[in-house]
Amino acid sequence: MSERATFKVCEISGKQLKSNEAMPISYIKEGLIEIIKKDHPTINTNGFIALKELKKLEAIKAEKFLRSDNLTLSKSEKEILTSIADNNPISKSPQEVEGEILTFGEKMADKIALFGGSWKFIITFMVFFGVWISINVIAYKSFDPYPFILLNLILSCIAALQAPLIMMSQNRQEQKDRLRSENDYKINLKAELEIQQLNEKVDVLIIKLSEQGKI
Repeated sequence: MSERATFKVCEISGKQLKSNEAMPISYIKEGLIEIIKKDHPTINTNGFIALKELKKLEAIKAEKFLRSDNLTLSKSEKEILTSIADNNPISKSPQEVEGEILTFGEKMADKIALFGGSWKFIITFMVFFGVWISINVIAYKSFDPYPFILLNLILSCIAALQAPLIMMSQNRQEQKDRLRSENDYKINLKAELEIQQLNEKVDVLIIKLSEQGKI
């Protein structure tokens, strides 16, 4: 009998809930109560509401707040509202943000760009230049005599290929940076909305405790 007394009935869904799964509707900010009354005009404001239902209402209020600046919500803002309504985390690890299926060409571009910007590349080419020039200066019959026209041709071909590969890798890096920035924006905006809702709950709680003479 005492166990049943700990259950509360949600005024919206009609489901029985444990005490830690519901809260009094009277503890909700007036703005949220108005949203409830639009769909449930005869609701008992002295009753209880499930915390899951409350999160959905907070998502609706957050949507109104976002639409006050922009009539059309972006994909990121819609994801934030869904996250608030479902009470799910929206943050992603860097691996998830950067996760993508790379083609063979993109993998090669990354590896070439990584190697082309390293000391290994510089040292390897310095050794290659030294060996090439030494052979063609010392040898009796050189295959590329001074002014090393064949060497210049090879270097021109390498530069012509290396430049677009490096640009391809940089473009992909910029795309990753945009994804990280978008992820940070979603986390910050959700945190701002939930802190705002938390402040409203604290304000209402203080008012209720004050009315009851407890503070």
